[in-house]
Amino acid sequence: MGFRPLNRRTLLRGAASASVALPWLEAMQPAVKAASAPSSSPQRLLCVFQPNGVYPAAWDVTGTGADYQLSRILEPLHPLRSEVTIVSHLDNVTAGNHVRMTSAFLTGAGVENGYCPPSVDQLVAEQIGSETLFPSLQLGTEPPRQGDDGASPVSFANTVSWSTGGRRMSPEINPQVAFDRMFRTGGGSARIQQANLQRSVLDLVRGEARSLRLRISVSDRIRLDDYLHSVRELEVRIGRSLQPSQVPALAQSADLQRPPAGIPRDREQHLQMMMELMVLALQTDTTRVGTLMTAHGFSRQSFSFLAGVSGDHHVLSHHQEQPHAVEQYTRISRWHIEQFAWLLNRMQQIPEADGTLLDNSVVLYGSGMKDGNGHRGENLPILLAGRGGGRLKPGRHIALREHTPLANLHCTLAHTFGLPLSDFNGSSTGEVTEVLT
Repeated sequence: MGFRPLNRRTLLRGAASASVALPWLEAMQPAVKAASAPSSSPQRLLCVFQPNGVYPAAWDVTGTGADYQLSRILEPLHPLRSEVTIVSHLDNVTAGNHVRMTSAFLTGAGVENGYCPPSVDQLVAEQIGSETLFPSLQLGTEPPRQGDDGASPVSFANTVSWSTGGRRMSPEINPQVAFDRMFRTGGGSARIQQANLQRSVLDLVRGEARSLRLRISVSDRIRLDDYLHSVRELEVRIGRSLQPSQVPALAQSADLQRPPAGIPRDREQHLQMMMELMVLALQTDTTRVGTLMTAHGFSRQSFSFLAGVSGDHHVLSHHQEQPHAVEQYTRISRWHIEQFAWLLNRMQQIPEADGTLLDNSVVLYGSGMKDGNGHRGENLPILLAGRGGGRLKPGRHIALREHTPLANLHCTLAHTFGLPLSDFNGSSTGEVTEVLT
């Protein structure tokens, strides 16, 4: 039986206020594809930021190339080591405080007088973002903090994304708002919109989903059902996390405060929701460029939910080599890597025409400082994952020449997405071609 090819931009539309983009399906590719034809899957860039650095001795690996030994912090990546590259000796050339070092993570230069040059994600979004609903998507978990960090407002460290006009691209931290932006398009009277907000988005598009299932192959039906199940599962998780009856009473502890309205109390649940939303956005080609802030760049989030941890992240990052603080700081960093491994596993599980979502993505992970104790910016904790549609060669530890600017990596990544840059914001001195195939 033959099936009519689907356009990659096909949406399931529903009652006035819902539209659900589709994942890649076999029905979206031509019946016959020449062997020399380029990849039919879009290439994506995802940048994941972790605040407050790491304890160097617990992060640094031994050995280079494919024959290296994972460190304590990086051990959760062992099942994924063939998909990840560790890049050592990249420096943040912007010294100073949390705000400037956070703003330099994707720009190569820190914010000055409220202005910052464009970040690599936004430059790539300008290059490839016109083909998607959102040119780029910024998600996070923590609202802007107030106050000053030297000459800059601390609130500036709530983002790592800066537009070509020097504007902050602040992340959405509310999972319900992010979900609605992706799946509810508005339309109809206010009364109808409000009524539809009480219904599952999949209920609203059920008719079109049934019609589509009749037009696609058995294997595509399985893919479609798995995807719709993921959307529904996330919708339920978000709803449950925001129900007042599900929010525990305020604990009698000085380091715990009730979170802002609409923000899940459970930190791991919140972060994984935002990760799942980002994966769905990339999977459905709703966007091809994303940034994910695991927390504010000057984060003072309490990690007392982790065994053996009793303080906030920022305070513990200024450990002064005290063993009890170093141990807690390391446990927090390892938790972040566990969440990153969760994200990569999720991307690896999603098939596309020529591999997986992870295969067709470039995923950059890291922090704007190496060690929070003294705000050290040399030899940053930087990881690359994915294969970039065949452009990257993962599975190695690459030790670069000491004091290589982080902007060199950004220049290289920009080139892989077709940007003809001679340098990156005046901060690069070359490229990091070692990460390429």
